[in-house]
Amino acid sequence: MIPLRDINPTKARPYLTYGLIALNVAVWIYQWMLGPALEGFVMRWGVVPYYLTQEPSLGSWMTPLTSMFLHGGWMHLLGNMWFLYVFGDNIEDALGRSRFLLFYVLSGLAAVAAQVAIDPGAKVPMVGASGAIAGVLGGYLMLFPRARVVTVVPIFVLLQFVELPAWVFLFVWFGLQLVYGFFSLADVAGGGGVAFFAHVGGFVAGLALVRLFARTHGRAPGPRVVRPELRRMRPR
Repeated sequence: MIPLRDINPTKARPYLTYGLIALNVAVWIYQWMLGPALEGFVMRWGVVPYYLTQEPSLGSWMTPLTSMFLHGGWMHLLGNMWFLYVFGDNIEDALGRSRFLLFYVLSGLAAVAAQVAIDPGAKVPMVGASGAIAGVLGGYLMLFPRARVVTVVPIFVLLQFVELPAWVFLFVWFGLQLVYGFFSLADVAGGGGVAFFAHVGGFVAGLALVRLFARTHGRAPGPRVVRPELRRMRPR
């Protein structure tokens, strides 16, 4: 399932959300320009659980923060930034910019902690904003469970456009992270290098923290109907 947009207007422009997206894009462009030096850069600034748990140093303790702004490829970056764009504005609106930034960072740190706890001896660097963004999704579930999310659902060769309550979309998303995470532990389906338990940890942190930071509790707007002509399309 791919979220296209949510039907949940905000009172102010989400400048911090835009700023986070811009920063992530800028860092990725810098990574891309490094060429052969990219691997060493990622090893230095990404989270390597082994160095945090077995050989901790001042440098390694900085990586849970720096790793949130690194990505492993264009698709990794675009997927994360799209989710932040769709869901981040309402959380920023409800929390305020400074509290949203703190909430975002704390969710990202919780995500790192969860993945490191699952695989403390891993020597593969972990990078990406998805743990912090998972916290945004958890916060969205708590504050706006009835908001409508326009979602693309692939059904065989068709793409179905549906409006789902946010709690349904996020429940399915979180369930998939748990399933894939346990499969990766058992090496059944293969983890594909994705730190699924970082997603789980960030999401749970978002659920737990958002009420502490929220200055208002938004109310989701009433349901709307997608026009029939938008409900189905064939890929070209």
